[in-house]
Amino acid sequence: MASFNKVMLMGNLTRDPELRYTANGSAVTSFGLAVNRKFKQGDDWKEDVCFVDITVWGKQGENCAEYLSKGRPVFVEGRLQFSSWESDGQKRNKLDVVANTVQFLGSRGDSQGGSSGGQPPASAEDDVPF
Repeated sequence: MASFNKVMLMGNLTRDPELRYTANGSAVTSFGLAVNRKFKQGDDWKEDVCFVDITVWGKQGENCAEYLSKGRPVFVEGRLQFSSWESDGQKRNKLDVVANTVQFLGSRGDSQGGSSGGQPPASAEDDVPF
């Protein structure tokens, strides 16, 4: 049977990106993403927020660390990754998204507390596919 693992999310960063490098020198950046949805329950409108951890590798991860900050809107396309480990005798699990592409939306001035400044050079990957 065939498998398919693809995730597309649009939301705002919940924290500044954290850039680090692996032992072999590969860049890896992580940040949190808040994805909001509104729905009607009876006569009232409710809002639900889903918080997702995002991991971005390579040059794209370095660009995220340089140009993104808390509150910035982004579109992320990637795949789900499940991790499990043991800590203090407790089994832990985590489901996060490994991004293939991160498209910056809006401008730096659009974020809460974001500074004004330039965007990275535009490319075909910067266009949101809707």
